[in-house]
Amino acid sequence: MSTPPGEYYTEERWNNWLDRLREEDIDPESDDSARLFFNLLDDATIAVAKILRDYEDGEFDDADAVTAELGRVREIVLSEVDIDDEEKLTLVDGIQTSLVCALYSAEEYILGGPSEGTVEDHLRAAAAAESESEDLETALAHCVQAGTRIIDGEELPMSVAEEIEYGLVADWINGLDSLGHALADPSVVEEDE
Repeated sequence: MSTPPGEYYTEERWNNWLDRLREEDIDPESDDSARLFFNLLDDATIAVAKILRDYEDGEFDDADAVTAELGRVREIVLSEVDIDDEEKLTLVDGIQTSLVCALYSAEEYILGGPSEGTVEDHLRAAAAAESESEDLETALAHCVQAGTRIIDGEELPMSVAEEIEYGLVADWINGLDSLGHALADPSVVEEDE
């Protein structure tokens, strides 16, 4: 295995980003705050993309080893965060919500392969489940299935993503978009960017 287990993404790396966030002045309207949000998100999805790439390259012994590695990343990035500032906590919550879908999509892809439907079909179904029936479980399931298609190489249709109203599905799509970019170019996000 090219990357030792537990080294794809570390608590230290996540905590370095959180420390940087604690030090920054956050303004929801500022480009710098948006960049920090996406750098934090992209940094974690790059780790997921590297795990998936190593899986495809035969670097893991079996699917259980891959899902265990994804579980390590999930445990780090979805753990409760100790930040006093409400705006910063909201920012981290948005990142974590986005990562939920990316991580579950990776696990689903490893265990079940890509979905039969298209990314667009799944995203439209997810948006309908969220807005029409408030069925968030079904909405997440559709976003995860869309994610398996993205991992398999299908592109995220931004025209559809832009139609979706703000809510959990929009956050999950942020995670899928980040994962899609990470799979296309898994370069490291430098913490000083």
